[in-house]
Amino acid sequence: MARDYYGLLGVDKGATDTELKRAYRKLARTYHPDVNPDEAAQAKFKEITAAYEVLSDPEKRRIVDLGGDPLESGGGNGFGGFGGASGFGGLGDVFEAFFGGGAASRGPTGRVRPGSDSLLRMRLDLTECATGVTKRVTVDTAVLCDRCQGRGTHGDSAPATCDTCHGRGEVQSVQRSLLGQVMTSRPCPTCRGVGEVIPDPCHQCGGDGRVRARREISVKIPAGVGDGMRVRLAAQGEVGPGGGPAGDLYVEVHEQPHEIFARDGDDLHCHISVPMVDAALGTTVTVDAILDGATDITIPAGTQPGATIVLRGHGMPQVRTGVRGDLHAHIEVVVPERLDNHDTELLRKFKEHRDRETAEVRSANTPHSGGGLFSRLRETFSGR
Repeated sequence: MARDYYGLLGVDKGATDTELKRAYRKLARTYHPDVNPDEAAQAKFKEITAAYEVLSDPEKRRIVDLGGDPLESGGGNGFGGFGGASGFGGLGDVFEAFFGGGAASRGPTGRVRPGSDSLLRMRLDLTECATGVTKRVTVDTAVLCDRCQGRGTHGDSAPATCDTCHGRGEVQSVQRSLLGQVMTSRPCPTCRGVGEVIPDPCHQCGGDGRVRARREISVKIPAGVGDGMRVRLAAQGEVGPGGGPAGDLYVEVHEQPHEIFARDGDDLHCHISVPMVDAALGTTVTVDAILDGATDITIPAGTQPGATIVLRGHGMPQVRTGVRGDLHAHIEVVVPERLDNHDTELLRKFKEHRDRETAEVRSANTPHSGGGLFSRLRETFSGR
């Protein structure tokens, strides 16, 4: 009968690699010979280590899922066949891969590395966002050293192999723990993981291959951008260490508030205060639209407070398509606070003419019907 490798680790057949690793770590901390010298524990450790080795190998795991046993069919050592001086042979490497022993060397990182991206914030008013704009901006970034051209060396000198790590880019140390000897690796403190040093560095960049400089570039902002949008300028960011390729520069738009229009996506909104007589009789109001200049907005007779008039295609353009949003004019009907004798007399006559209309208190839950004051004013003036 094939061994129950999943049962040995205490996981289900659908366990992920992460779940397998977590289960093996938990059991290894209990049964490892350095922690538990009991012979039964050593035998158990051999079993769980073999089970993890099988299930972490996709091909061996496939054999197990098909009902076979890869260790019995020559796919690896059985539970009792562990050689080596430690008594665990190659399966000890599985444990060491978790706890530091025998970890593979990462090697030197290389002195030439890509640069990082940069971010620049640009303030734009609503008109500039609508029409698009090209601006000259000043940026302060790392640029290629023009004296050594990124080599980092002075004159004809050349980099040398690091004496501390001997070119490996890392140093190793061994510590003892409850689980035995643990080997750890860290970047070399002398060469910082590069594997080589520069005995005679460039006098201008100090061996970094780059220097900081202030420069001006031209930034083209497309029409329709909005607050928080970013424009990418390829290879205009920081030059990398050792003269590595430059990152990108991102220009982030900060849209400033407009004195008249408020923006909601591609739509524009404004408020228009209309005297109550003009709202009753109708009128035309001219606004200075962002892209259209002087634009007439017709206020129909009988317009009610809070009404909205929409002008299609008079809003902001979309960045990619250029299709424009709408302009929403929100109407506020203004009732005069002070009246002279003549105005008061006219309103009293109007009230007498409309004496059938009186103030009425309605429940807040009762739907409004019958039209408002200005709809009735319109009826009066039209002779109905």
